[in-house]
Amino acid sequence: MTHTLVFPGLDPVAFQLGPLVVRWYALAYIMAFVIALPLARRLVQLGPKVASKLAVDDFLVYAVLGVLLGGRLGYVLFYRPLFFLAHPLEIVATWKGGMSFHGGAAGVIIALALFTWRRGLNFLAFSDRIVVVVPIGLALGRCANFINGELWGRPVASAVPWAMIFPAVGPEPRHPSELYEALTEGVLLLIVLLLAVSRPALRARAGFLSGLFLFGYACARAFCELFRQPDDNIGFLAGGVTMGQILCLPMALAGIGLMVYAFRRPARETDRIEE
Repeated sequence: MTHTLVFPGLDPVAFQLGPLVVRWYALAYIMAFVIALPLARRLVQLGPKVASKLAVDDFLVYAVLGVLLGGRLGYVLFYRPLFFLAHPLEIVATWKGGMSFHGGAAGVIIALALFTWRRGLNFLAFSDRIVVVVPIGLALGRCANFINGELWGRPVASAVPWAMIFPAVGPEPRHPSELYEALTEGVLLLIVLLLAVSRPALRARAGFLSGLFLFGYACARAFCELFRQPDDNIGFLAGGVTMGQILCLPMALAGIGLMVYAFRRPARETDRIEE
């Protein structure tokens, strides 16, 4: 069978203004925050109200720092600890790539805990509304991965019409796993969360939407890992699983635990929120 889909070798740089170089990956983060912010401002106002619109604006700084610091440190610790131990200055070389969603998620959780504590907000209730917009960033981030020609899929054993050849890694047709992740972790998970947050009975169960996000992401990521080529420096682990799948296990368990906890607690009413 002749495969006509060949990765076009897109430029990872979106545009350049003098010394300022803006890459697609950075642009994806910026676009995600721009799109997600107004939606999050509306979600926190839905009954039971959990925060003011201004609180969401203020949380943006926390969220950006949580994503960037957590994502980078997660990559360093989970995927290449020995390399960065030998080359510690490379930790700050973020322009060379290397971010971990699981690390970014941990960073955002810490940012949420710190922010809600300082503002006197309900941690789980506020988190429930914020996690709904997270898949927007996941979808755009995976599209940026595709443009960069990175995190490609495994070789295709059978005839798959959308298989793609990534010349940088070899002549074998491969799954465009970046797009699989954009559709499942991004679009599909966003739809599920929007449907869930539209139901007042679920919004009143603090922690349910956060648990649904964790469980939904873990399932989507673990599934897509079946088509994604593992990192060269790690490869397949015992039993043929990948590091991504292992990191998804505690997320899935935490998600289930949160959803069960949410329904064992009394339904929440609106707190007094200062604008």
